[in-house]
Amino acid sequence: MSPFIPHTPTFIQPLISEVFSKLKADMEDFFKSLPEGFVAEALALTSPRDVSRLSSVNSLFRSAAQWDSVWETFTPPEYLTDTADGGAVGSKKEVYLRLCDHPIIIDEGNKSFWLDKSSGKKCYMLSARQLSIASSDSPNCWIWTQTPESRFKEVAELISVSLLEIIGKINTSIFSPDTTYVALLVFKTTSKAYGFEYQPVEVCIGFHGDRSQTRLVYLDPEAGRRRGLRSRRRIGIFSKGAFANWDVVPPPSKENGPKQRDDGWFEIEIGEYFNGGGDAAELELRVAEVNGGNWKTGLVIQGIEFRPKKL
Repeated sequence: MSPFIPHTPTFIQPLISEVFSKLKADMEDFFKSLPEGFVAEALALTSPRDVSRLSSVNSLFRSAAQWDSVWETFTPPEYLTDTADGGAVGSKKEVYLRLCDHPIIIDEGNKSFWLDKSSGKKCYMLSARQLSIASSDSPNCWIWTQTPESRFKEVAELISVSLLEIIGKINTSIFSPDTTYVALLVFKTTSKAYGFEYQPVEVCIGFHGDRSQTRLVYLDPEAGRRRGLRSRRRIGIFSKGAFANWDVVPPPSKENGPKQRDDGWFEIEIGEYFNGGGDAAELELRVAEVNGGNWKTGLVIQGIEFRPKKL
């Protein structure tokens, strides 16, 4: 369609249309004259999202977007031959897409790795075994069990505790540089879960000795639908009355409640961290409820996930 420029005399419009048509034809001829390898090198300097968009420009870009050299740029070299799902190794683009859609288990089964499809940034999840969970060595408090929905061999299931504390640590050197990461606790609740209905937990992220980001969140998936209640000062940790000594507070919101994932698990944001790519440091995360004193059960921990923040 020829462009229409407002407030332009009618007799000039045909001339403008002719100029635009010639420019469009010249541009198409220019793109057709480019070597495909040159276009592939240019695409490799962008992002997977941009490659996908530019591949729709014309057949030259679409063909260049399939080059192995483009997708090698987006894939960490140590994973170029990993197939993640045990299939045969295909093109580098296929390897990249498998790493996006099928996380691989690394670190002797204690960590999973995958790539964010749109950006190519590295993503990780620490397994429950990689976390420090208070009283997890006591079968009266926690048990280690298996579930087919988990990517790891074992998950931690809460049997009964009054004081909850989960700590995770990860070295920032493995993250992609110049990237803001979101850390999330990935969990489920059993049909017999209680103790989290009205009692928020504290989550924090930071470096040892430095000031940490701290906020209160709810782990109960139904928290946003309930009247907000909060436990008063603890009277006795041996009282299992789920509604003993509650005090009304503002109800939980979508911002501080868990969200259901596509894989059926729930996630709650712990905090954010910007990785500038400087010196490596150990990032610490904590999920705790040590003030309410009410007994808790039915929490199933898969791990803590780190992925790039969506802009």
